[in-house]
Amino acid sequence: MLRFRATAAIFSVALIAAGCSAPGSGNEDSGSTDGPIKIALVDAQSGQLSSLGAWELKGARLAVDEWNAQGGVNGRQIQLDVFDDQGDPTVGTNLARKIDSEGYIAMVGTAESAVTIAMAPLLKQAEIPNITSGQSPGLVAVGSDFLFLNGPTSTTYDETLAKHIVDGQGIKSIAMITNNGGYGKGEHDAFLKALQARNVTPLADQVVTTDQKDFSAVLTGIRQKNPKVIFLGAEEVESGLIVKQARDLGITATFAGAAPQGTPVFIDTAGARNAEGTIVSSPYLSNDISEASKKFAAAYKAKFNEEAELHGAKAYDGTQILLTALKTSNVATGKPLADAIRATKYEGLLGSFAFDRTGVGIFETSIGTIQGGQLVAAGS
Repeated sequence: MLRFRATAAIFSVALIAAGCSAPGSGNEDSGSTDGPIKIALVDAQSGQLSSLGAWELKGARLAVDEWNAQGGVNGRQIQLDVFDDQGDPTVGTNLARKIDSEGYIAMVGTAESAVTIAMAPLLKQAEIPNITSGQSPGLVAVGSDFLFLNGPTSTTYDETLAKHIVDGQGIKSIAMITNNGGYGKGEHDAFLKALQARNVTPLADQVVTTDQKDFSAVLTGIRQKNPKVIFLGAEEVESGLIVKQARDLGITATFAGAAPQGTPVFIDTAGARNAEGTIVSSPYLSNDISEASKKFAAAYKAKFNEEAELHGAKAYDGTQILLTALKTSNVATGKPLADAIRATKYEGLLGSFAFDRTGVGIFETSIGTIQGGQLVAAGS
């Protein structure tokens, strides 16, 4: 495995109390046959995207604790150390060098597409497999044999959404608001492509910045077009602000989007009344979709005293796949571990995982709507 010389300053490390040790604190070689198996979790633990990092950490933590309670992987305990990328690609690239220099054999995260895309070339060179919760098609475009997605790409999310809105409901009066970040760009391109395949041209196609807070000018222009549906391609907080300001301006259109629009943070930011009726494309609509999801949600609630949702479920699935691959490969590292992940077939909370050459393992979502402040299956 190639090793980089660490050149970055040490960034703040967020630790979760149960079972996490300080990064780099041990002298054990994770590629040896004894000692803890060192896995890094990299996510925003601070800043506007910290809710994503918190959910992902809880899902991964739950999976690791379950394995450790059963004896770990081939008799070895899993050491999960947590790093805060602050939602910043530059911080992420420095953390990629750090986890390489400190002997981590795999990485869970990030939940932010732009950060993962920035880290991917370094992780590929270091031969560190990475299971991300990002969904931008840009992740696939990186072309890394060491990068895996624990959910569908925006292409799947948005094709399903367009099929429901245009094909199913016959609505062609659609406006778009996306941001210029990695996630937003992926959503913009995927949804626009899905509309174009149906000979639909959006009435408005507005792009905002990732740190924008005032959307009055953009929304005033959209209000003049009077669309029936407004597609959102932005993260939880920004999407919620857009919806709240739209309603304040008297816009009555139905909003639609993917993973962020199904979260409590989006609903709380927008306000439940404002978010009512939002159409959501998601591979995990609720904690009641299967016996497995009910079991997961109960364990999540017992451990963290909060309700589980999509991002925690994705991280749980991704971590389970990684640990299963470690077991079947007898704790391989580098390319053999990546090959073992790709070969893993797993019945997860999000569906049946079977990774293709691009690192994508799930290719289906379902449609839900926000009703009474909750995401429920469409038609419920």
